Amino acid sequence: MKTDRFKVPAGGQGFSLEACSTNDTTGVADKSDGKKLLENGIAKLAAIQDVLYAHDQYGVLLIFQAMDAAGKDGTIKHVMSGINPQGCQVFSFKSPSAEELDHDFMWRTMRCMPERGRIGIFNRSYYEDVLVVRVHPEFLKGAKLPAHCITDDIWKNRFEDINNIEQYLVRNGIVVIKFFLNVSREEQLKRFLKRCDDPTKNWKLSSSDAKERKLWDKYMAAYDDMLKNTSTKHAPWYVIPADNKWYTRAAVSEIIIHRLSKLDLHYPVLSDKQREELQMVREELVRES
Repeated sequence: MKTDRFKVPAGGQGFSLEACSTNDTTGVADKSDGKKLLENGIAKLAAIQDVLYAHDQYGVLLIFQAMDAAGKDGTIKHVMSGINPQGCQVFSFKSPSAEELDHDFMWRTMRCMPERGRIGIFNRSYYEDVLVVRVHPEFLKGAKLPAHCITDDIWKNRFEDINNIEQYLVRNGIVVIKFFLNVSREEQLKRFLKRCDDPTKNWKLSSSDAKERKLWDKYMAAYDDMLKNTSTKHAPWYVIPADNKWYTRAAVSEIIIHRLSKLDLHYPVLSDKQREELQMVREELVRES
């Protein structure tokens, strides 16, 4: 599977979200092959995470953004199913609380950044403040911003702030991998209807989901601008076709493995003194056996 084509060029040069496929499965024959790829990916990621945790120098931040019903929850569940829970942290960001609105828009997510040796997952993220808030500019009123901060350049300024913070994270050993799960409007409708008809999925659908769907074109414009302005060399975006869940999961898994495989990860190497101590411990245990 070749996933490089899903990477948004740094600076968004030549990129158009409208031109991105939502049902591309190139390189994977069918659902059965997709599941096999994912199974292999789960095993590889588990092995990488074990070394990542022991190495204890890098942290990993996975960011998932998408329209409703694009499959973020399922992708996280399946791709990370082999991960040791002790080395993984998942945070979901919805409407900000009163406490969160009393701080800058990055505050609630900065508190949740992954520790070294761990994988942090953001199900939605600080990007909501250049997406949902942009589609609903009335939300800015609740953000308690001084009047001079709300200008025509607010989105440009926020893109710049986000890029700077992500560069800061990368410079401090945090690997930032960002996914936009690109579902079509037609597929979202099918999934919404399924949620209506399946009692086990009723809880996933609300009236607000249907209202937000009517703003599809505005969301696509906001996503397009966001992807162009915040895909960088140090923290690129990947636009993943999401109409076929089995392909989405396999593609996400492969990208994560590819990125982490580039790190110089290894188990800690003992010093001569530590080896001597270890040998003494072993001899003592042998005598006891």
